[in-house]
Order: sequence, then C-alpha cells, then structure tokens
Amino acid sequence: MCAQSLDQFENSGAKPEEIKRTARILETVLLIATFPKKYHRKDLVERFEISPRMMDKDLEIIRHGLKLPLRKDRNGYYFERTPELPMLRLGFAEALALLIAVQSAKGVSGLGGPELASAIARLESLFPDEYVVMLRQLAKPAPLSSHYQQRQKMLTLLTKAHIEKRKLRILYETASRNGEISERVVCPYALVPYVRSWQLVAYCEKRRDVLMFKVDRILEATILDSSYEIPADFDFDRYMGNAWGMMRAGEEAVEEVILLFEPNAGRWVAEEQWHKSQQVEQLADGSVLFRVRIPVTPEFMNWVMYYGAKVKVLQPQHLREKIVEEHRRAALLNQEE
Repeated sequence: MCAQSLDQFENSGAKPEEIKRTARILETVLLIATFPKKYHRKDLVERFEISPRMMDKDLEIIRHGLKLPLRKDRNGYYFERTPELPMLRLGFAEALALLIAVQSAKGVSGLGGPELASAIARLESLFPDEYVVMLRQLAKPAPLSSHYQQRQKMLTLLTKAHIEKRKLRILYETASRNGEISERVVCPYALVPYVRSWQLVAYCEKRRDVLMFKVDRILEATILDSSYEIPADFDFDRYMGNAWGMMRAGEEAVEEVILLFEPNAGRWVAEEQWHKSQQVEQLADGSVLFRVRIPVTPEFMNWVMYYGAKVKVLQPQHLREKIVEEHRRAALLNQEE
C-alpha cells in the first residue's frame, strides 16, 4: 500500500466501507499522535475489531501514503516527527482532531452551507496533500431541502441573538396543545443539538420560566433591540437535572434502573456516555450490566425498546411491565391483517 493505493482510493468513489476505513485510519493517526508509545498492534486490532492483516495494511497507508515516520518500540507505536502546520498554534494531533470534528459537523442536521465549507477548505489547506484525499472521503453532501435550509437560517439567527445577548420575539407551535401557535419574547440561554433536531433553552417572559423550545417549531423569529443577561447562577447541567436525553423529568422520582444487555448490544452501549450516573460492568459471559439513576420517562422507555430482545429489564419492576406491554401491543399490531 503506497501512493498508488491512495490514488486508487481517491478515484474509486466514497463507498461506505471506504469511508469507514478512512475514519479508522485517521483515528489511528490521532491515537498514536496523542498517546505515543501506548498502542501495540493487538491493541489497535481489538479497538477497531479488524484482522491483524487489515491493521497491517492501515499502518502501511500511514507510513507510505500519509508519509508519516511511524516507528515502534517495546512500548508501542509512535511518530518520529509530525508535520509542521503553519498559521495554526496547535499541535498536529489537536489540528487533526479539529478538522475531523469540523468535517463531521456536515452530518449534523442544520449545519452546513458556504461558511462551513470555507472553514473546511481553510483547515485542509494547512495539511499535506496526502491527507486531503482521505479527509474528503469523510465529508457527506449536506441535504438541500427547504426544511434543511429553513433550519439552518433559524440556527444562524438564534446563535446571533445568543452571542449578542439580545431578546427574541418568536412564533412558536406547541405540539402538546394541538399545534397552538403563540407569540413569546424569550432570552436564549443555550442552543443544543439532540439526535436529528435542536433545542433552544431560553427564559420565556410569558411563562416567567426557563423552558425548552424545539427549533423546528419556531415558525418565525425576530431579534429585538432589548438586551438581557444570563443569570450567574444558571447552570445547564443543573437545569437538566437527572434527565435522560433532552426530556426533563416532571414529578417522577429518581430510581435505580438495572438493564442486562446481550454481548453484541452491550459492547456498543458500554462505549457511550449516556448519562452522568451510569455504571457499566462486563460479565464473564460477555453480557453487560448497565446501571443508571434517573426518572423513568417516555424518552428512556423508547431507548430501552430500541434494543428489543437484546436487553432485559432487571429493575424496576414497573419499567419491566411497561416494556413487556409495549412489545406485546407492537406484536399484536403487526400480526393484524
């Protein structure tokens, strides 16, 4: 694997398996640059769940395609040196992490446009040519639907109001009241991406409380001349409390939830930080015990149901009964002709 292989890689088109491999190679570079002499080949094989032969090919691309002086001693792989990046007061690993993060932002619904494309181009220009081919394989074309464009315009306007600390007048469609539309004046506190949507956390002068507004339900927004200040004691984590995801709990009490995941599902669950209270334990047979202290909300129930027969609810009993009932209803519904 050498420069010729990279040329073939560039001309072959962005197939899913190539995108996956590109991400793996760049993550390998990032790991070795950030933690020199920590990783051996077997560590990388286990981390990426690939064969030793495939790992050897990836390392050859790093050596001969990306032209990085990869070395190895008894402690693990390291780079003899990494490229100098002019105009950036960042280390190589930091700059690479930043570029990958900016590239991945193109996949976040609502981000994109010429500004992001310009930022990516500027970052790419600072890297050796060998990297640009691989980094571009990670870029996914942004959707151009009218819904996407409207969301992007709204996010830009909300961000501007938040940065300038200026109030907003909005027309908001409330889902819980049959789509009732109301006019409100709000003070943006935070703008948060969640799954395929965005949430605006803001003080609502009408309700005299800090509320959460789904950005896609903001029909119109106008930046006002009047300014505001976010209270010094406002803390987003404290505001969310023990919530799972972005659905704040109501009067539900915090409970200890214990789930038992089958090995395959458990491995993926254990890799993510789902909640600040979670505890993960891998058992001898490969299954995973997952503990978390939260109010049991509909959003959490949906998360558990996503894993279907790959997860068993051990505690609390009422959650197990609700999950059983929901699966039973789904089975009956899908059996109907």
